Amino acid sequence: MGWGIGLAANGFVPVIEIQFLGFIYPAYEQLMTHASRLRARTLGHYSVPMVIRAPYGAGVRAPEIHSDSTEAIFTHMPGMKVVCPSTPYDAKGLLISAIEENDPVLFLEPMHCYRSVRGEVPNGKYTVEIGKGIRRREGEDVTIFAWGAMMAVVLKAAEIVQEQGIECDVIDARTLYPLDKDLIIESVQQTGRTVIVQEGHGTGGVANDILSIINKYCFYYQKAPTEMITGFDTPVPYFGFEDYYLPTVERVVEAIKKCQEY
Repeated sequence: MGWGIGLAANGFVPVIEIQFLGFIYPAYEQLMTHASRLRARTLGHYSVPMVIRAPYGAGVRAPEIHSDSTEAIFTHMPGMKVVCPSTPYDAKGLLISAIEENDPVLFLEPMHCYRSVRGEVPNGKYTVEIGKGIRRREGEDVTIFAWGAMMAVVLKAAEIVQEQGIECDVIDARTLYPLDKDLIIESVQQTGRTVIVQEGHGTGGVANDILSIINKYCFYYQKAPTEMITGFDTPVPYFGFEDYYLPTVERVVEAIKKCQEY
């Protein structure tokens, strides 16, 4: 991390790779005290155009430190952007955008998506704008927010409840900092019902940041309390209990129905 910051401050554009997000904690001091604030500290004379790639998340039967989903730690670090693709198309487009940024970008790579998600990827150069979410499915009844590996879970849940007459508006955040406030507001004001799904721990997560936007800008549009499906406030457990920790299709379906029937 220190090498990357030094290279970036001297005109290079390093792309460094942390083998697992759970291994990044010894480098947190470098990120917080140097990478994220060097531009502000030098009044714009220096910047840190650096990309930090970090595979993360559970569901691949890795040991507990390897499986952490602690993205919220880094979204509370002004001066650095955090992105998390859920499709191959977005992975390439967001990575190119991150490389072209003039500030550090934490590029989270959901490990569960590596071999479980397929999609078309153009050969040429293209970008996906950082700070913009995307609607993966249109619906008028319930909004679902998710990102990364949880997108496959919520899309499956949306298919199931569609058979029961519930149409979900599925929003992929893609960028966790800064969040796409306009898209969040648009969707929630349209449906009035919200489910937020995140793999990370419930306390202090990105889901809470989304909820704060909803409460501030969509309070009078809400027809039901927001439901949040998250990981638990425990370390990610070992193999035999990993599936109990992660949000499941069944839990999401239950939350959608509860929201719709309120």
